[in-house]
Amino acid sequence: MSRVVTLKINNQDVSGRDDESVLQVARDNGVDLPTLCHLDGLHDIGACRLCLVEVEGVPKLLPACTTLVAEGMHIRTDSERLNRYRRQIVELLFVEGNHICSVCVSNGHCDLQGLAVELGIVHVDYNYRYPKRPVDASHSRFIFDGNRCVLCTRCVRVCDEIEGAHTWDVRGRGIKSEVITDLDQPWGESPTCTTCGKCVQVCPTGALFEKGKSVAEMHKRREFLPYLTTMREKTTK
Repeated sequence: MSRVVTLKINNQDVSGRDDESVLQVARDNGVDLPTLCHLDGLHDIGACRLCLVEVEGVPKLLPACTTLVAEGMHIRTDSERLNRYRRQIVELLFVEGNHICSVCVSNGHCDLQGLAVELGIVHVDYNYRYPKRPVDASHSRFIFDGNRCVLCTRCVRVCDEIEGAHTWDVRGRGIKSEVITDLDQPWGESPTCTTCGKCVQVCPTGALFEKGKSVAEMHKRREFLPYLTTMREKTTK
């Protein structure tokens, strides 16, 4: 059984249940944290590391989405150290893929692009890798462009936890990790895909989009997202 604990976030006294994450309690108390992989209604995995926070007495930075609150915690969500790490993470996401905003269907509606603006990133200090990643347009309604994928695995989790199809998955390790459908077959040939489009709507970038969309035309239907928690609760009963 969960119990209520008291803690400090940015020197502000707050409370929460001990089965809640630092991210949940922070947002419940008006403290915003940047995220890419987190989405209400989906299981948290701490993949993007953008929600890192400082916890008094802990030498390393901790991901707020997978760290549970505890009695007496002193947490800091905003510091030069944290902002430096977050800028580095976003810069590395840009150089590890091929994110050319000016020709992207999600230009102006992209979470990664929005984070870059929020963090004041106007140039990148790392060498671009320019990976050769395929574009899968075999599906009748949607397209997957691996060049814009940031491995947040939102598509993997919504397909598994909400739709129950588990069409998407991740293969490889480290820099060689990539999202695939089924046993690495074309999306259009997938025997498990239900064409529900949930994966497209939760994608934070232009990696998944609807066919027929041109530059800056891919608006994700955010009104779809609040129902994820409800749907997940129904699938676990």
